Amino acid sequence: MTNKDQIPQSTFNFPETEKFFYGRKLMDGIQDTVMTKESLVKDFFIRYILRAVMAGFIIALMTVFTWKARIDFAPVIGADLANLVGGITFSFALIFIIFTYSELLTSNFMYFTVGVFYRSVTIRRALLVFTLCFLGNMIGGVLLFSLLKFSTVISSDMLALMHTTVEKKTSLSSLDIFIRGIFANFFINISIIVTMHFKEALPKMVAMIIGVTIFAYMGYEHVIANGVIYICSLIYQFDASHIVPMVRNLFFSGLGNYVGGGLFIGLFYAYLNDPKRH
Repeated sequence: MTNKDQIPQSTFNFPETEKFFYGRKLMDGIQDTVMTKESLVKDFFIRYILRAVMAGFIIALMTVFTWKARIDFAPVIGADLANLVGGITFSFALIFIIFTYSELLTSNFMYFTVGVFYRSVTIRRALLVFTLCFLGNMIGGVLLFSLLKFSTVISSDMLALMHTTVEKKTSLSSLDIFIRGIFANFFINISIIVTMHFKEALPKMVAMIIGVTIFAYMGYEHVIANGVIYICSLIYQFDASHIVPMVRNLFFSGLGNYVGGGLFIGLFYAYLNDPKRH
């Protein structure tokens, strides 16, 4: 192997084709982020897990906030508009996660697919990060709802809404879950791509709010959001018969999330901006 083969493709410059591959700098930035994340897992394992735990904790906390908003607004503006309000409130979760540098599985689908495409990280390492991130996100949900179990924050109305949500999600067909999962992560990651074009915080926040609101209002399937809802259900209203449908939902929503974020966004834009494959 030559020295040139050992250098990531992101280090090469292609001035003659720059006008055609105008997202190249964006891809280079993503690769830098991927290598930072990979190094964090390798050298600061516990701290990476804690970042993933925080992301799950935030998702769970904002899920509770969304339930509260939907219940309170429904009598005033109707159930449909209350669902839209719920989508907006849930979008705050991504803002908190991005600006606190927490680790969310579904955004890593996009990042690490780009990294694998440009060979700045191996498939094996990417799968390891996906596994650790998922486990950390779920631990965050367990911690949040274990704490709330000893409080009166979650009301009976919120538990009823949670139960309805679980029943709806687990009753979907596997193909339906998969397709809904594609679009959930498509909107999340395309909003992240858009935020990379801004330096100021406000336009970044607006882009994230728009993307997440669309997927949440449309009822698309997000593997981490679903996971924390199922954790809440098992902690508050344990029913062993729900476990298999929950696992099925998580599998197909996770698969759809990877396709939507990893392939439709990550692989798509990585290929568009790779002069080497011209």
